[in-house]
Amino acid sequence: MGEPSDSIAGPAETDNPDLKPEAIRTFTKKILRDLRALEQMLRDGDIEEGVRRVGAEQEVFLTGRGWRPAPLSLKVLDRLEGGPYTTELALFNMEINLPPYRLEGRALSEMEDELNRMVDRLRTATRAEGGEVLLSGILPTLSKSDLTLEQITPKPRYYTLNEALTTLRGGEYQLRIEGSDELILRHDSVMLEACNTSCQFHLQVGAEEFCRVYNAAQLVLAPVLAACVNSPLLFGRRLWAETRIALFQQSLDTRSATPYVRDLAPRVRFGERWLDGSVTGLFEDDLARFRVLMSGPVEEDPMEALAEGRAPRLQALQLYNSTIYRWNRPCYGISEGRPHLRIECRALPSGPTVVDEIANAALWIGLTLGALQRYGNPAGRMDFSDVKSNFLAAARHGLNAGLRWIDGRTTGAAPLLLETLLPIAVEGLTGAGVDSADADRYMGLIEERVSSGQTGSEWALRSLAALEGTGTLSERLAAITAATAHRQEEGQPAHRWAPARLEEAGGWTHTYLRVEQYMTTDPVTVNEDELVDLVAFVMDREKIRHIPVEDREHRLVGVVSYRSLLRFMVDRSEDGLGEAPPVKEIMERNPVTVAPDTLTLEAIDLMRDREVACLPVVREGKLVGLVTERDFMPIAYELLEERLRHSE
Repeated sequence: MGEPSDSIAGPAETDNPDLKPEAIRTFTKKILRDLRALEQMLRDGDIEEGVRRVGAEQEVFLTGRGWRPAPLSLKVLDRLEGGPYTTELALFNMEINLPPYRLEGRALSEMEDELNRMVDRLRTATRAEGGEVLLSGILPTLSKSDLTLEQITPKPRYYTLNEALTTLRGGEYQLRIEGSDELILRHDSVMLEACNTSCQFHLQVGAEEFCRVYNAAQLVLAPVLAACVNSPLLFGRRLWAETRIALFQQSLDTRSATPYVRDLAPRVRFGERWLDGSVTGLFEDDLARFRVLMSGPVEEDPMEALAEGRAPRLQALQLYNSTIYRWNRPCYGISEGRPHLRIECRALPSGPTVVDEIANAALWIGLTLGALQRYGNPAGRMDFSDVKSNFLAAARHGLNAGLRWIDGRTTGAAPLLLETLLPIAVEGLTGAGVDSADADRYMGLIEERVSSGQTGSEWALRSLAALEGTGTLSERLAAITAATAHRQEEGQPAHRWAPARLEEAGGWTHTYLRVEQYMTTDPVTVNEDELVDLVAFVMDREKIRHIPVEDREHRLVGVVSYRSLLRFMVDRSEDGLGEAPPVKEIMERNPVTVAPDTLTLEAIDLMRDREVACLPVVREGKLVGLVTERDFMPIAYELLEERLRHSE
């Protein structure tokens, strides 16, 4: 079988018993035993056939003051007393588990009603703790400082997952995503994953048909995603139409660069080929490629369970499968005492509203089943590399993506959906027994959305553009977040939403909490060995009064102010022109600095007390931004106005 592709050069020392090499080896044997049990069930016809069920997992953000992430999940969970509500990786995330429905009649409408009730109940409990619930693929107001391990949910599984992935990665997580803007950063934990929330739908599939249905689900995922994108913003940058796809892959990427050209598969992936055979082919392929990250409790022998006539839980296989992140993931489960197989669609984002999400599910399910009816198994009709390219194009560009379809033509995602795919989706739904009124209603909503061009992502980008020139970037992102929450509660699908308004965020006092919300993240800098004359030139050209100075490792070593530069130029003119010194000879060493998560009012007080006009923003000795008196002028003005009102 060979060594899994995400292996590293030897195990690291750890005190975690679930990460010990001997525990991993024992657990791997249990995974292989589960695979043998699954193969026996497939041979013996034990897997449930002829039943279509659909279920959902709804992930949400919890927000607080300024519409920023709030670590409220454990308090909210106490109020809800468990049930369908569970924790997620971060304390500002939660998950709702919807019970499975038979895919027939008005099941989709019933799912919508039940999910609305569950979200409303969660909203009530969260408001009792001073927070709000938001359905969003990526929370627009997230900052990098929200992703510390202090925000991880304090459960052993999450700590183990972080240690395992970080050890396997062999260093920091690196993120690079390019869209209209560009985002490049490094992070030290798995908490980047907490930026993503999705609404994951499960479709039960029979064992005999699994290969064909799975391939059909792969075929249609790109046009489905193109119509459902809802995550264009991360840390204030405009990136992909569905930035979650790039972010999730990179946040869990355990691969390291090699000195040779070698193909290494990421743990988050679309796939490399059509499925040929049974569902076990997917599990076997993953086990061959990806190291077992951690062990866990296994309470039964699956072969003994089969011998006794019981459906085995396959605990080891299921735990391992939960650490492999296919966008269409195979799943095993037990329902009403019968083992079954499911396809879990992980690519669809949370939000913008519950009705949007159920329409998304209807599109994915309808197209998967309809494409199978119309085209049969697509494996022999289309090259898989085109299907994978379609998926990435849809994630990048949404409805503006160009897609290559099964008939050989390349067309835009929007006309492909409107002219070809929506009728196929209706056929797939009604052919499965879904009430025609439900099928027409949800596909009608998708048709309206595609025709208008206003996906959730497009609404957010249009709102951001409309807010340009008003408030700060922090206020604009808070306004988009607040508007999303308000419109979600009203329940209208996102393609009917009006743009966000600045006042919806609740005013400036809710959005000035931290320095990182005001700092300039692309300050002009110079190296300590550069020519002083160059500094003068840059200051004059850029009309700036302070320039941070870095060394060759990009550590902050000083600041050149307009005043110090002017003093040097005066002295130089009096002494006569000579050889110009390097910047380090005139810079102010050991400048006053702040961290990104410094409270804004503390930074203002620091400026006043130390009589400085700018503050470099530093993390671990590296410059990450700059704030000046000018950046804080809007706050100072508002504070003065507020004090005057109170004095009256």
